[in-house]
Amino acid sequence: MLSFISEKYRLFQFLVALPLAGLLLLSAQVVEASKIRVAGIYTQPIQQKWDARLHQALAAAAKAGEIEYVFSEKVANTDYVRVLREYAENGTDLIVGEAFGISREARKVADDYPKVAFLMGDPFDKYGSNFSVFDNYIHEPCYLMGMIAGAMTKSNKIGMVGGYPIGEVNRLFHAFMDGAKSINPKVEFKVTFIGSWFDPPKAKEAAFAQIESGVDVLYAERAGVVDAARKKGVLAFGNVNDMNKEENGKDVVVTSAMWHMEAAIGNAIELVKKGQFKAENYKEWTMMARGGASLAPYYEFENRIPADIKARVESLKKEILSGKFVVEIKDDEPKSTF
Repeated sequence: MLSFISEKYRLFQFLVALPLAGLLLLSAQVVEASKIRVAGIYTQPIQQKWDARLHQALAAAAKAGEIEYVFSEKVANTDYVRVLREYAENGTDLIVGEAFGISREARKVADDYPKVAFLMGDPFDKYGSNFSVFDNYIHEPCYLMGMIAGAMTKSNKIGMVGGYPIGEVNRLFHAFMDGAKSINPKVEFKVTFIGSWFDPPKAKEAAFAQIESGVDVLYAERAGVVDAARKKGVLAFGNVNDMNKEENGKDVVVTSAMWHMEAAIGNAIELVKKGQFKAENYKEWTMMARGGASLAPYYEFENRIPADIKARVESLKKEILSGKFVVEIKDDEPKSTF
């Protein structure tokens, strides 16, 4: 009799467990379904800071359980379309990458895969129904750090080392120059483009040459410039990432104009999940008001920057965030003034 009751109790436990197991399985499936598949395609190694900012934002979304993330790095423009098509064919929901130099070809891929969302770095505007674009609009913090640079130079000569004279770099240089001149009308500039996005030794040599010409402050748009500034004992201002902390810039890098892609990418992920992704220009998502750009902390330079300049920077930052002050966007190539 006891054996019979025991068997009935085990059967009862099994029947109760069945729906619970089913619910757990369904719950796991729902959680998994809430993730989307995202691919990042980069032309440079992910250590290169422009691509690194995209990679870091996507890796953070993956860590938070929002997406499944894969990526390809060092993809040449000549091979880029093939890689785009491979990811689109393999069930990727969102592709984040860069279409500089291959805009027309990338748009053709988007036409062929209307169910795939594309969020691409691109100097041109949105396209079709599924091709959204973004660019690097951190000109606002560039203006602010230009103000500080104009106040801190003693020779009134500032050097600027960049990759290529394209819109996304030109607008940052112009904003930096305008900010410096707003504080110090006497300041002059030496502008050098090294013809590469990632060649630290070449950037370092270009910075050395500028220092030899008399500059005592450098805008380090490319990696390698901070090393030159450290060796020669001059100040530097960083670009895209926090170069004081991330590129050995202690006691050299006063502050950096930082780029944040978390908000932009988060918005794209949310829209894809809702089935509401469409072609848009994400320009506003890379600016200060939406958290896409900021001025890095001053760290050990906190007490070395004149107090009145810090106050003016803080005041203008508030005006930028409120829309009262608009930093002009100039995409034409900047020129040396001495």
